[in-house]
Amino acid sequence: MRNIKLTIEYDGTGYHGWQIQPNVETIQGTMEGKLAQITGEPVRLVASGRTDTGVHAMGQVAHFKTHSFLDVLTFLKAVNSLLPEDIRVKDVEEVDEAFHARFSAKGRVYEYRIFNGELPSPFHRHFSWFVPGNLDLASMREAGMKLVGRHDFSSFCSAGSDQSCPIREVYAIDVGMREDLIIVQVEANAFLRQMVRNIVGSLVEVGRRKLTPSQFGGILEARDRRRAGLAAPAQGLFLVRVNY
Repeated sequence: MRNIKLTIEYDGTGYHGWQIQPNVETIQGTMEGKLAQITGEPVRLVASGRTDTGVHAMGQVAHFKTHSFLDVLTFLKAVNSLLPEDIRVKDVEEVDEAFHARFSAKGRVYEYRIFNGELPSPFHRHFSWFVPGNLDLASMREAGMKLVGRHDFSSFCSAGSDQSCPIREVYAIDVGMREDLIIVQVEANAFLRQMVRNIVGSLVEVGRRKLTPSQFGGILEARDRRRAGLAAPAQGLFLVRVNY
């Protein structure tokens, strides 16, 4: 039995997230079907983590076990020839049997994109959150730095999470500009459900000067989801990289 690691990018606009579900299109379901065609056997694809409906990835990682003898380059070409245009496998690698896309991961990097123009852009509508008006980036950076370290992130975890422990360690957070987008990038050992979207929602309130950085820090310390702002919409979120 071989263990095959995939690095995947996808536009999540047309999918109900990563995880396979009945009667809806998902990234996992689509990919498992194509891989089964190639290998001639059922395939169970395990990802580094689930992405929600409408969320994108530039570096999702998944693995599957197979008896197939196809070499990795053939896998790469074959799966991309079958996948729809909004999903692409960037790399295929045969790895040690012990490798697990989720449990072997040491950290993950997400970024959230905010389009801060005067009018909505048709070119950014599926890949960013339109937030008009001036945002105070310096205050957003100051607030974001309060998240660095090991904390209880209950205030930024959406209801319905199946994760019993809300402790996570944020290694780095940055708020910057890239052309006409504000980019919030967060690197952590792991993330709670909708954690980045909930953080960004409150950071935007800081940028609008409705919260001070100190008040933002108080939200973290409160460990109460009701204290935080609304979650930023899904389409601005990207899984950038998984570190092993």
